[in-house]
Amino acid sequence: MKEYALIGHPVEHSKSQVFFNEKFRLEGIDAQYINVDLDSLSRLRRFLLMHPHLCGFNVTSPFKTAILPYLHTLDVEASYVGAVNTVVVQKSFWGKRRLIGFNTDVEGFYQSMLSIMKPHYNKALVLGTGGASLAVQRAFKKLGIMTLVASRREAFEDTIGYDQLTPELIASCPIIVNATPVGMSPHILAMPPIPYEALTPNHLCYDLIYAPEETRFLRMARAQGATIKNGIDMLLIQANENWRIWSEYGK
Repeated sequence: MKEYALIGHPVEHSKSQVFFNEKFRLEGIDAQYINVDLDSLSRLRRFLLMHPHLCGFNVTSPFKTAILPYLHTLDVEASYVGAVNTVVVQKSFWGKRRLIGFNTDVEGFYQSMLSIMKPHYNKALVLGTGGASLAVQRAFKKLGIMTLVASRREAFEDTIGYDQLTPELIASCPIIVNATPVGMSPHILAMPPIPYEALTPNHLCYDLIYAPEETRFLRMARAQGATIKNGIDMLLIQANENWRIWSEYGK
C-alpha cells in the first residue's frame, strides 16, 4: 500500500488526513495518509526509514523553509518562493530515494483570491514571515497586488513591526492576511495584535487558518463589517494540486 503523510508540529488540527483518506476510499486507491508530529526535522531521516512505502508528504508549520536543506531538488515555484509544502519521494532502481520539493500553497491562495477579488483590492498587509507568508506574497505578486509584511521580529528584513501598524496604515491596506499560526486550535483565544477598530466594510480579512472555522482574528474583523475568509478553500485547492504532483512525478 502506498503511503502519504503530513509532517509538522503540531498537526492534530489538519484536515488533510481526512481529505485524502476519503479521496482514496471513494476512488478505490490503495493508499493511506497519516499525520506525523515531528518536534524537530532531525527526526526526518528516521521517519523516512520507518516508512519505506512513502510516496510523498506535505510539510506544514514550522518546517516549510527549514525543510529545504533536506531536499535533493526544488521545483521552479518552490525555488522562487523559498518554501516547500509538498514533497515527492522518488525511488531509484537501486532503492535510493530522492526528495523533490514543490509549493502548492501559492496556487491554492492565488485561486482562492481570484473568486473574491474587487477593484479596490490593490494593497495587502501580510502578517507573518514564515513559509506560508512567502507563498501568499508570491501569489499577490502574480495578482499584481502590492504587499507589506509585518513581523514580530525586530528589524526583520523588508518588514515592519506590529507596533507600526497604525490605523492609517490599516486603512491603506484593504486586504489583511493572517499567515501566522496565531489563533489556531487549540489556542483559539489568541489573535494578531493589530488595531481592529481601524477595519471597515471595505476590508477583506483572510486567515489561512481553518480550524477553528472562524478565528478570533476573523470574528473581530467581522464585527467591524469587514469581509472575512478562512483557509479551507485554499486547503482544498492545494490538496488537489498535491495529488496531481504526486501522481505525475511519483511514478
